[in-house]
Amino acid sequence: MKKVLLIEDEKNLSRFVELELRYEGYDVTAAYDGETGLYMATARHWDVILLDLMLPGMDGIEVCRRTRLLRQTPIIMLTARDSVSDRVAGLNCGADDYMPKPFAIEELLARIHVIFRRQDGLARARASELVYQDLTVNLDARELRRGEERIELTKREYELLVAFMENQGRVLSREVLLDKIWGVETAVDTNVVDVYVRYLRNKIDVSKEESYIKTQRGIGYVMGR
Repeated sequence: MKKVLLIEDEKNLSRFVELELRYEGYDVTAAYDGETGLYMATARHWDVILLDLMLPGMDGIEVCRRTRLLRQTPIIMLTARDSVSDRVAGLNCGADDYMPKPFAIEELLARIHVIFRRQDGLARARASELVYQDLTVNLDARELRRGEERIELTKREYELLVAFMENQGRVLSREVLLDKIWGVETAVDTNVVDVYVRYLRNKIDVSKEESYIKTQRGIGYVMGR
C-alpha cells in the first residue's frame, strides 16, 4: 500500500482529501502545521508528500527545502497562490509538481498516478546489481555474494542489506528502517532493528573488528562512511 503524507492546515480540505485517497487504497497520514510536517516527512518513508504552501509555524517552501536535504520523496505542492513566481519558488525548492487550489480530486489523483508511474519507470531502469566493496547484491535473483562466495540471507536480512546499499553514506535511523522494512508491523520495538543488524553482520562481515555497517550511536546505522 502506497504511503501518503498530507501536510495541510485547512482541516476540512485535509479530511476530504484524506478520505478520497483512502478510498483509492492509499495509506494516508495528516499533519496540520509546518514543523510537524517536516518532522514526519524526514522521520519516515513516504511514497509521496502533498504539501500546502501556506502553513502555520513553517511555510511549505521551507518544509520542502529542508525535506530535500534528507529525502528524495516526490512532493506535490498544494496552494491557493498561483502566480508564476509562486510556482517557480515551489519547483525551485525541490517540489515535483504544483497543484493550484481549488482543484478537482480527480486531477490530484491523476497527478499522483503520474508521479508513481515515473517512480516505477526509474525503479525498472535501475541497475540489477548493487555493489559495495566486495559485496554484490543481484536484485533480480535476490542473491548476495562476497567476492565469489554466495551468502544466504533471510527475507528481512536481505531487505535490510538492500536498504543500506541503496543509501550508501546516509545514516538510517532505527525508525526509518523499521518503517521501510517491517511496514505495518511497526508496533514491534525498534530493538528488532538492532537484532537483525547483528544477524546481518554475523553473515557478511569478515571480522568483528571491521564491519560493513557502522553504528551511529543514538541515531542508527550507515554503510559507506
